[in-house]
Amino acid sequence: MKYLFFFFSLFSFAQQTQYVDFKSVLGEITINTADRSLSGNVIYDFDVLKPIDTIKIDAQNMSFSNLKINGNEIIFINTNKQLQLIFPFQKGKHTLTFNYSAKPKQALYFVGNFDSTQGDKSDDVNGQVWTQGQGRYTSNWFPSFDDVNEKVVFNLNITFDKNYKVISNGLLKNKLENGNSIVWQYRMQNPMSSYLLMLAIGKYEEKELKSKSRIPLEYYIENNDISRFEPTYRYSKQIFDFLEKEIGVKYPWEIYKQAPVRDFIYAGMENTTATLLSTRYVVDSIGFEDRKYTNVNAHELAHHWFGNLITAESSTHHWLQEGFATYYALLAEKEIYGEDYFYSKLYDTAQQLKYASRTDTIPVLNAKASSLTFYEKGAWALFVLHDALGDKTFKKVIKNYLKKYAFQTVNTNDFFEEIKKLSNYDLKEFSKIWLETTAFNNQQANELLSKNKAIQIRLEVDKASKKPLAEKEAFLIKTLQSDVYFTVKKAIVSQLKNEKYEAKKQLLILALNTNNLQVRQEVAVSLPKIPEDFRPLYETLLDDRSYQTQEIALFYLWNNFPSRRSEYLNKSKNWIGFNDYNLRTLWLSLALSTPNYATEPEVLINELIAYSSPKYEATTRQNALEKLIDFRLTNDIVLTNLVNATTHHMWQFSKFGRDTIRLLLKNSEMRTSFERILPNLSSNEQFQLERLLKE
Repeated sequence: MKYLFFFFSLFSFAQQTQYVDFKSVLGEITINTADRSLSGNVIYDFDVLKPIDTIKIDAQNMSFSNLKINGNEIIFINTNKQLQLIFPFQKGKHTLTFNYSAKPKQALYFVGNFDSTQGDKSDDVNGQVWTQGQGRYTSNWFPSFDDVNEKVVFNLNITFDKNYKVISNGLLKNKLENGNSIVWQYRMQNPMSSYLLMLAIGKYEEKELKSKSRIPLEYYIENNDISRFEPTYRYSKQIFDFLEKEIGVKYPWEIYKQAPVRDFIYAGMENTTATLLSTRYVVDSIGFEDRKYTNVNAHELAHHWFGNLITAESSTHHWLQEGFATYYALLAEKEIYGEDYFYSKLYDTAQQLKYASRTDTIPVLNAKASSLTFYEKGAWALFVLHDALGDKTFKKVIKNYLKKYAFQTVNTNDFFEEIKKLSNYDLKEFSKIWLETTAFNNQQANELLSKNKAIQIRLEVDKASKKPLAEKEAFLIKTLQSDVYFTVKKAIVSQLKNEKYEAKKQLLILALNTNNLQVRQEVAVSLPKIPEDFRPLYETLLDDRSYQTQEIALFYLWNNFPSRRSEYLNKSKNWIGFNDYNLRTLWLSLALSTPNYATEPEVLINELIAYSSPKYEATTRQNALEKLIDFRLTNDIVLTNLVNATTHHMWQFSKFGRDTIRLLLKNSEMRTSFERILPNLSSNEQFQLERLLKE
């Protein structure tokens, strides 16, 4: 009989939402930064729809106690992946209560320093706690549901140090002081999937605005970044008002918040009512030119309709979230930056998709499709559909679709059914071309793109790429001197990379004279070897209001003209750059590599090494480590910081650490150095380094 019982239990797990409907939850959570753990009390209210003997809640590596159903203790099993409630549940309303504790390995992250005894400055005590549910599972830090089809009204009471601000989903109903802590009470009104549950804790300032529809808009920024608030959140309210109008359905939640977090693993995440974003988008007005948050900003907000209000029932239909958010973000950018921008972005993604389709064999309607496919081809599918249906019908379809399936899960056929009610458009053929095959329909794409004048000229520039320069020079000169959109001029400069300098000199001068930052940056990139007679013009790039251009120009000038190195270093000695210190770390490495320039080289070396330490964000650390290694400025501290990178939660940074160590280990002296520091490393660091030493 036990085997039959086990089979029935597994069947119940697979079909749980048909038997049980979890309605709401109140989680009372206390976070312990000392050991990076949390504990709490949880109250779930749920309805049993059909009799069932086992109910499961996803819970990764948690401990449970005082578990009761309707006030009575029942048998439960903790598999370290699930909390399984064993009971002959009958139809009706039930309440589940329990205590839990966890020390999450992922999905909840502690960044920075919380211990005031560890630093002399208040800035040193700048810890953050934040969560990431999608792709990591909220069940690592809160007992919940990995199945997106189970939607719950989440409410959290979060206790934390009163010197910090705590952000979570929904409206802040109350703040209760409790000694040195505050209990932050957040409440939601409508249900959502568990992957959208969040919390973020940090030393933030906030500014509040209101949308045209009177929705409160809260924008958070860390205390030391107040001066960067405006460029970071530039256009945010405009984006909100535009999307609400364009989508045609009122923003479905009661508030909208945004906050940057350090060492975030994605660009942004659309947690319901509370988007988190990477601090790489915290910029000043100069940084805005190269790292504007606009697209990510609009993308995460669009998800509040497409993903949060209605959720794809499975990964097969993931384009209903990512394709839609990508397309509506483009529409928002079109509103801000104009049609030429909109069509240029579509042109760029069309090129990516065309080339990717040569090797990518997985279509949109497949759970294993690539991000490029889900996001960009999904957006292209909507662009095609929007054009075919016409603006009025397309908007009516979207409105009907969102209202019909609000707070539910959906599939592609649900969307198609709403189209069929208003149009005879051939959805079978559309789906075959854009959703079910991997080939990119370049002909149809070009027909749609060619409605834009700038793209017409761009396509002409593309056709001219195989012609000798002499044959196309007049056309290229005319285009550079015209008022065509800057991306076309960038394409011309890029096309000149392999031409002889004397032949293309005039065109490069014209490109610089456009005074467009992006076109001028393309010139900077295209000339790693700078002729002497072009040097004075190239040096003007050092004064461009672009940290990216300045980084490229400084390095290439320093590399090409050794006799002028001191001049370039003197000019750039106070540069910092983005918040990842791209210009400062470059300057330090160049200054240390210039004979007789640094009067106190040890001071500069120590500063550069400091940027590679865990005190800084991963992007800053990687910038510093790359330069320390490239310029052969390594010692035991540098190697220790490199090994530490392999333990970081950001996979990109940990991969950089592992790959770099692999390269260094090919040198016998470096291998000896790594073996020497091994005993002094932490257990996690030792584990990672030992694995690499054994490869």
